[in-house]
Amino acid sequence: MLLMIALAIAPRLWAESPVQIAAKDLWSVQPVKDVQPPADASHFSEHPIDRFVAAGWRGHGLKPVGPADKRTLIRRAYFDLIGLPPEPGEVAAFLADKSPDAWEKLIDRLLASPAYGERWGRHWLDIVRYADTAGDNSDFPIPQLYKYRNYVIDAFNHDKPYDQFLREQIAGDLLPHKDEAQRREDVIATGYIALSRRFGSQIKNYPQYLTIEDTLDNLGKGILGLTINCARCHDHKYDPISTEDYYALYGIFDSTRYPMPGIELLQAQQDFVPLIPQKEADAILADHKVKVEAEKKKLTDLKNRREQAGRDLSAAIAEQKKTKDDAAKKAIDDKVEKLRDLEHDLGKQYVAQEHALTRVEKEKPRIDDAYAVAEGKTGDANVQIKGQPGDKGPLVPRHFLTALGGQKLPADEKGSGRLELAKWLTEPSNPLTARVMVNRIWQHHFGEGIVATPDDFGSRGKPPTHPELLDYLAKRFMDDGWSIKKMHRLIMTSKVYQLSADDGADNAKTDPANQYLWHANVRRLEAEPIRDAMLAVSGNLDRTPMTTPHPFPDPTQWKYTQHRPFRDVYPSNKRSVYLMTQRGQTHPFMATFDGPDTNACTGDRVASTTALQALYGFNDPFVHEQADSFAQRLIGAAKEDPQRIELAFQTAYARPPSESETSESLAFLDKVTQQYKASGMADNDARLEAWKSLCRVILRSNEFIFVD
Repeated sequence: MLLMIALAIAPRLWAESPVQIAAKDLWSVQPVKDVQPPADASHFSEHPIDRFVAAGWRGHGLKPVGPADKRTLIRRAYFDLIGLPPEPGEVAAFLADKSPDAWEKLIDRLLASPAYGERWGRHWLDIVRYADTAGDNSDFPIPQLYKYRNYVIDAFNHDKPYDQFLREQIAGDLLPHKDEAQRREDVIATGYIALSRRFGSQIKNYPQYLTIEDTLDNLGKGILGLTINCARCHDHKYDPISTEDYYALYGIFDSTRYPMPGIELLQAQQDFVPLIPQKEADAILADHKVKVEAEKKKLTDLKNRREQAGRDLSAAIAEQKKTKDDAAKKAIDDKVEKLRDLEHDLGKQYVAQEHALTRVEKEKPRIDDAYAVAEGKTGDANVQIKGQPGDKGPLVPRHFLTALGGQKLPADEKGSGRLELAKWLTEPSNPLTARVMVNRIWQHHFGEGIVATPDDFGSRGKPPTHPELLDYLAKRFMDDGWSIKKMHRLIMTSKVYQLSADDGADNAKTDPANQYLWHANVRRLEAEPIRDAMLAVSGNLDRTPMTTPHPFPDPTQWKYTQHRPFRDVYPSNKRSVYLMTQRGQTHPFMATFDGPDTNACTGDRVASTTALQALYGFNDPFVHEQADSFAQRLIGAAKEDPQRIELAFQTAYARPPSESETSESLAFLDKVTQQYKASGMADNDARLEAWKSLCRVILRSNEFIFVD
């Protein structure tokens, strides 16, 4: 009997790889289940999300707190969807709207705002580790990358289906195009791959394998929620990903041509993709190409002459050592000396010619182009033993993750395989792509994802708190055409989203981390909405999109090195998503308030509270400038201080001040005014300085930088 059982299961075991067997134990690679919301015996709500969450409450003996008031809700919605505070008039209009669909109308209005794409585009830029510089040891600027940033913002504003959004970023250059405008957009989209980090400064033996490693790391964490890179040197120790899987994907990107942003020893851009028709680009660049080739030929000739001089010198030195005759030795000594001089002179000429070549390359006529990828020399990749590119292992046919089917490229495939990869990632049968994205959307509405480790759905990540809800949302997402805006509406119209942040002593004993969502989480705003809110209340925010490059130095003047890398900060009153971001240094405001890591996928930012943040609020000129403008705005808008205090609270907090807050604010103004007058300042000036001081207090307050 035992023998019969063994024989029955043996073929199945032999047919499966260790990776396939291990995959059965990982929840995230299992197919998305078609689950229905459970019945809600408590009659809390018929909304599908509420029914899943209510089931969790019942299972853990929890009771939800009451709903948030309308002032709290509008502020929550504004920061969630557009990252800006509501104006007092907008709050008043929402409070006055007694229609049953007032909340839904507010959501739709915010989703239709151009500011929505700026807010949610920034979330995606976190994931893809966007920066305006390359990340090599000289951190070369990439003026064209703003086009990819704007592509992302526009994609969110137009509710581009997420599956299409991914396909364009991975293989936009390979998709069919109805016209030149679509080709342009799709080419720019591949900036996602192009903006992978660059390393080193060498032209010869450039470490391209590190850039491809960065691409795979981001593809894994950002789109699939898996730490693929752990399989670079050995089979993944925890998740069902083999080294062969890693190099199967590596081969796809090794068959892709990445643009060169410039490095210390080649201070010029190369292989950027034209956004005008190729024939037009070729015609414009033809003369320059001839000049470059001529300079390259000179460099090659000098290299050959230098190498020949080196060989002649070596031979002469060898002859010099063998010769015993003094007369002959003198002639050979002279020959050696002349060859040394020649080799030295050719070396100097070679260095000068390298500079000449760089100078000519920098003189390349400017055309409309993109930091984007194209097809390269295609082929499969070898395993790199222990991750060392010089230690080649077996050749691995390009295929996709074995745990998710392991599909191989067609035998007659002539391209890189990026198009097939893009299609595989967005197949409804792929269980990870939709799960990972709906979890990210949920996270930015509730402060934490259903999976609390948004970049790691592997066995070392945290399991979902509501697995059935996650699958319901993933399937609903795909069924709704991969619409991110529809997912916002679904989440925000739930009663769970609209709960207050009140605490409940009994609930807190059972579920102190609020894993089961019995109340809203109080959240500190990220760096960008803090900065944008300061600009907004001060009246200084420039809300026009940024459609031009940053004011980088002219490329012909670039001389960046490891010891003199690119460093700059370009002040701006535009929204923070448009700030120039570097990999070699962090913008001061972003560094202080836990901005994204531009060198790695940042699916979940830290939200720290530090003394440095408080000191920044006290001392930084930016905060003082916004407080000064806020004070002048308030003084110009109302004649009496009580009215100004009312407007200040409505503008900053979306609520009126209490009686005690009004009296305390008036007392503060009087006290500070007297202090300034005592120093000899005129009455009006003293009162203005007092108002500036009060506005600084408001901008530094917890209520301003936290959302209930």
